[in-house]
Amino acid sequence: MAGWQASRIDDPVSRLRFLRRSVGDRRIWDPRTEPGRAFLRKARGPLALALGFLILIPAGTMTSAGRIWRRGPVVTAQASEKGPETIDQVWQVEQNREFETYSNGLRIERRFETGNEPRRYFVYPRGAEDSGARQERGAPAGIVFHTTESQLADFREDQTGRIRLLGEALLEFVRRERAYHYLIDRFGRVWRVVKESDAANHAGHSVWADARWTYVNLNRSFIGVSVETVTQAGSDRPEATAAQIHSLRVLTAMLRARHGIAARNCVTHAQVSVNPANMRAGYHYDWAANFPYPAVGLPDNYGLASPGLWLFGFNYDQALVNVTGQPFWKGLLLGEEQLRQDATAQGMSVTAYRQALAERYRRILSSLKQEEETSKEKASDQAKEKQG
Repeated sequence: MAGWQASRIDDPVSRLRFLRRSVGDRRIWDPRTEPGRAFLRKARGPLALALGFLILIPAGTMTSAGRIWRRGPVVTAQASEKGPETIDQVWQVEQNREFETYSNGLRIERRFETGNEPRRYFVYPRGAEDSGARQERGAPAGIVFHTTESQLADFREDQTGRIRLLGEALLEFVRRERAYHYLIDRFGRVWRVVKESDAANHAGHSVWADARWTYVNLNRSFIGVSVETVTQAGSDRPEATAAQIHSLRVLTAMLRARHGIAARNCVTHAQVSVNPANMRAGYHYDWAANFPYPAVGLPDNYGLASPGLWLFGFNYDQALVNVTGQPFWKGLLLGEEQLRQDATAQGMSVTAYRQALAERYRRILSSLKQEEETSKEKASDQAKEKQG
């Protein structure tokens, strides 16, 4: 599996390139740039060392920005089957070109911020995904949590320079790839990479569902938040530092307040990742275990039945079970059990019902690909008209 193989590659750029080749399903839209070796060469020189220790200084006068989207507690009416949930109030306090601060203590660094394709996507009525009743939206519906799977230096004081150097190289790579909306580095600093208004190449072929809607290919519909760390396959050790967990909590709280995101729609990459080539769930398994849901202020969403299984007939193999822990197994087992119950309710065998669900998924995926190609052609024609 891609994550295990990547863990055996020592060079950070080689590892990231391998992951990009092996997890190409994240690139539902063509990337605008390709990672090269130029930055790595620069990173080895004195200039990069100096930049690695650069202190971020405000570029201008601080201004209050709370008026932009300040709000009281948000009630999401369709948050869960159990009823509405309340989202805490968080608002922006200060903003300038270098950073933003928020009422819950969150600080977002903006030095690597960039844009991408505008966020537009379709949602499908749950259980009737190919009925033609889909809706087009532009606001994010959820959060997908990732790990970077990049090279790490020992987290010690005498390694501070190397930690910062690796972090700078990683941020530059992520910006070029438009890979995540946010990245939390080893020191707990929160970096915005792709703007929230745009899509990021973080989830690719993926599936999720809440109480009413189904989401397919979450690059556009969900915000990607990644933690600079590596998956501890089969280990119960936490994969993030205390500072990173704190940053995850305040960042998640801000994003939920800003966009009214339901807790159910805050999930890990392993929970949403699917592979259409073999119809198996869990193509990527970052955060397949050990995501600190309670510490981040969320319910333990590992206990949710995997939508890929019961909505679209995906299966999973033993290798996935071997490299994950009991929390992740629960979602797979519940997803399989729900599929069996639904098949019985439809008067079908599990095999026939699974095949019917898989066909429904393929129809949706084909439709999305066609619309994507049409959109690219339209954008290309518009660009030519401007040049003419």
